[in-house]
Amino acid sequence: MLPKTGRKLHLDELAFAAIMSEALVEGLGSTHQAVKIAMRWTGASERSVKHWLAGTHAPRGVHLLSLMRNSDAVLRRLLIASGRSDALIALEVSLLRCRLVETLAFLDKLFPPEPEGPDL
Repeated sequence: MLPKTGRKLHLDELAFAAIMSEALVEGLGSTHQAVKIAMRWTGASERSVKHWLAGTHAPRGVHLLSLMRNSDAVLRRLLIASGRSDALIALEVSLLRCRLVETLAFLDKLFPPEPEGPDL
């Protein structure tokens, strides 16, 4: 019988894996579609992404950067975990601004502004 060669995670690594799992499930859900989306974002294998969602492993390096680039939930959790609340506030303001611009564009489609012409 061959011995197990799997690597055991330390407590701090388990905490990081749990943070990433919570962020991914919050942002994507826990369906197979979530796995496919994370695979597309990162180029990681299906097995790796399933481990991330389960919280047994955490993404590293390039995969982590890709998740931060594509998922606001991941970026938010990492900023909180790293004690960077100031950067979190800037992120939230930026997201609110984007939503406001989208909302105004939607309202402009519903209620087009009246053209301004010469006063008669």
